Amino acid sequence: MSQAQKDRPWLIRTYAGHSTAKASNALYRSNLAKGQTGLSVAFDLPTQTGYDSDHILARGEVGKVGVPVCHLGDMRTLFDEIPLEQMNTSMTINATAPWLLSLYIAVAEEQGADVAKLQGTVQNDLIKEYLSRGTYVCPPKPSLKMIGDVAEYCYTNVPKWNPMNVCSYHLQEAGATPEQELSFALATAIAVLDELQPRVPAEDFPALCGRISFFVNAGIRFVTEMCKMRAFVELWDEILQERYGVENPKFRRFRYGVQVNSLGLTEQQPENNVYRILIEMLAVTLSKRARARAVQLPAWNEALGLPRPWDQQWSMRMQQIMAYETDLLEYEDLFDGNPAVDRKVAELKEGARHELATLESMDGAIGSIDYMKGRLVESNADRLNRIEAGEVVVVGVNKWQQGEVSPLMTGDGGIMVVDPAVEQEQVSRLQEWRDSRDQGEVDLALAELRSAAAVGKNIMPASIQAAKAGVTTGEWAAQMRAVHGEYRGPTGVSGSQSNKTEGLDDLRNAVDLVSDKLGRRLKFVIGKPGLDGHSNGAEQIAFRARDCGMDITYDGIRLTPEEIVKTAKEQEAHVVGLSILSGSHIPLVEDLVQRMKDAGLSGTPVIVGGIIPDDDAERLLAMGVSRVYTPKDFELNTIMHDIVVLADPAPVAAE
Repeated sequence: MSQAQKDRPWLIRTYAGHSTAKASNALYRSNLAKGQTGLSVAFDLPTQTGYDSDHILARGEVGKVGVPVCHLGDMRTLFDEIPLEQMNTSMTINATAPWLLSLYIAVAEEQGADVAKLQGTVQNDLIKEYLSRGTYVCPPKPSLKMIGDVAEYCYTNVPKWNPMNVCSYHLQEAGATPEQELSFALATAIAVLDELQPRVPAEDFPALCGRISFFVNAGIRFVTEMCKMRAFVELWDEILQERYGVENPKFRRFRYGVQVNSLGLTEQQPENNVYRILIEMLAVTLSKRARARAVQLPAWNEALGLPRPWDQQWSMRMQQIMAYETDLLEYEDLFDGNPAVDRKVAELKEGARHELATLESMDGAIGSIDYMKGRLVESNADRLNRIEAGEVVVVGVNKWQQGEVSPLMTGDGGIMVVDPAVEQEQVSRLQEWRDSRDQGEVDLALAELRSAAAVGKNIMPASIQAAKAGVTTGEWAAQMRAVHGEYRGPTGVSGSQSNKTEGLDDLRNAVDLVSDKLGRRLKFVIGKPGLDGHSNGAEQIAFRARDCGMDITYDGIRLTPEEIVKTAKEQEAHVVGLSILSGSHIPLVEDLVQRMKDAGLSGTPVIVGGIIPDDDAERLLAMGVSRVYTPKDFELNTIMHDIVVLADPAPVAAE
């Protein structure tokens, strides 16, 4: 291939946003100056779940895992001096996607942009939120209708925008096998297309199909992952042609962006993550026929906490070296005609078709959410069992653990910490915004928004008007909750028990012995306080604790400390376990421990798991927490043993 024929590189992005809109804007402009070619916005959990920064559930969560955007002023600041008409912006937002896109459009109009020229993506995939990430607001059916509203509006008014990004990324993070990732994601896309088909003229539907994009994951088994991407391409083409009659190949193209696997990144020997990220990137770049259109890579220290700008730059340089220094883009597909690849692709397609047929028999993706959730929890449990048993080698974790201390771990602990003062500053700005707006305009806009939602109209026009009137994120979501209700997702831990785990017999005997001493079955209450919806860890602890014979209560995500303490008191918990991965562990645990004391439960042990730096772990222990677990504590049986010891009312003294 001559230099003139060389393929264009994929969009180079980093997933970024933290603290405040102003700080995030500075980060974006810096990354663009370093050669980044698109933006990928991370929003904080209150923004993702439809709460303003001063809501009780937002406490400790503001600015932690992304940028807080409460209103038009925040969005304006976020993109200050960034011409949106020239930008390609991806926004990882789901339940509040109609709202954040409305704010984005309003800011673009303020900049004088031609809205029809805007390019980018809103993730807008609620089905995977019920399965893996937990930032849902409303029940599935009205959520699917809102996905359709965004797609229908964009098709007419913002035609270059991708209105829905079917997101299999978080499915793999929750433990999905390649076949499950393929089938669950494609079932989601089918549900969305079935929703959209009656909304547009038949002759326009193929073009609308062509605007649906995907966001996938690529794990460390890069040959399998590359074959998975080729299977995705072929299955999507097959579905669009056979199910929907889309004849034009242009509209059947499988368009996807990717962030490679974060699940496999390790807290132990974190410098090894650089190699993992590079190898995982090969799966989505080597095969031209299944190459990603946009790539964003996690940083080497993602398993430790919030990456610093330098860490993000390092990941960006990895992409640039692959795209510009190697000769990868000068060749046709390297794997066409490879018999081993063809066999693996066929195997994956067969498994995915079988699973798709099962989902179809349950009324598709919307009707099979409980089933899919249970399958993911079981698959993740199997993955962890194999790591614990040494059947799957993870370097530095269950093999070759000895090594030198990483020189990358500098005096700041190798991560960036959000200043606790950020939250109060954001709350103050929010109050100033409320005080400065025309309340009459706000009330009128909210009434029109609620009316549109109630009668089934497309909510995008009313949402854009609400954005311009000064409505806040929490106020917008409150109207959706008022009309459609709120949803609590399945936990996935109520299925059959596992008998595969080594060492369970001894643990079951220990649980029985301590339960006899207690006079009833050992009661373990598991809670996820705050807005963190990444429930994989809590689910696996609950799954294993139940298999050990404990009486568990796990009510899912998004609980207040007050609710968890109430449950612990009512159920007379012997041990309380908390899972917090968003970085909000200090304020949330501090609140819960005080409430435990006030409720007369100061003698009940509390254990905490999450992405917790060593200094924070010491603070938690000083508060009275009995044990702190981080990703390096991968042996669940060890945690189970600790729970038994903590619950034992009369432990046998060592000889």
